[in-house]
Amino acid sequence: MCRALDLQTSVLAKNDATARTLRAGLAARGTTVVNLLSSPGSGKTALLETELRTARERGVPVAALTADLATENDAERLARSGVPVKQIHTDGLCHLEAGMLGGHLVGWLPGDTRLLFVENVGNLVCPASYDLGESLRVVLASVTEGEDKPLKYPTAFGLANLVLVTKTDIAEAVDFDEDAFRAHVRRVNPGVEIVLTSARTGLGAGALLDRALAAAAGEPVHVPVMARQHDGHAHGHDGHGHEHGGHGHGHDGHAHGHDGHGHEHGGHDHGHDHTHPHPHPHPHVHADAPAHSQLHA
Repeated sequence: MCRALDLQTSVLAKNDATARTLRAGLAARGTTVVNLLSSPGSGKTALLETELRTARERGVPVAALTADLATENDAERLARSGVPVKQIHTDGLCHLEAGMLGGHLVGWLPGDTRLLFVENVGNLVCPASYDLGESLRVVLASVTEGEDKPLKYPTAFGLANLVLVTKTDIAEAVDFDEDAFRAHVRRVNPGVEIVLTSARTGLGAGALLDRALAAAAGEPVHVPVMARQHDGHAHGHDGHGHEHGGHGHGHDGHAHGHDGHGHEHGGHDHGHDHTHPHPHPHPHVHADAPAHSQLHA
């Protein structure tokens, strides 16, 4: 058990160091990363497609990376927006890591990119523990997933800088209790903003883009209480415990709490975390993010 925990800590520490390098390199070129996390089938791709199209219409230079275990489906959908899009195949890994992300940026990311949206693997367990060098971490939940989602996945929701609720056009049909959902989010992440959206009706369109641009401009980003806690599971990212200007990270050390491998299959949340002694059975350590000069290539 101790060796497994030591390995997990080592892997996360390695990732954190890589994320710091990546964040610094991107900030130097004026690029802000937005990390999107959600369960499978939450409507993340549909929402992102709308935001990318809005950014293009406004003349904001953006790009998107989308991660999946297989297929090019999401990249093909996002490419319809007309902005640079790239697919990452994780080869079975249930999350992205900073080194993986950095490696895919070299020679691809346009030099004038203001915002880089990263659509993480559909999973609310593993991705929550990995800093990707983002300045804004966004967690999405659809009205079909149940009001208690934040309580089932406290690490994912507890470390979010912004929470988006999707598919609100069918909220009444599925008896979604908005008040209960908001209460549960507040319980794990007091003060975080919750935005209602619907890709079908256009509700909340442009909200994500606006928040991302605000973060890129140095406006204060919500710092979750969980990210400020320094206990045995906290792996500090840059030690930022404040809301700062510039490219604010917004995480005072992602408290790497693990909810256990409650993997969601086929978009259906089974409602419980299958907790294992070793939270990450795939402790892959990928190559470090590219140096600053490489990012400018």
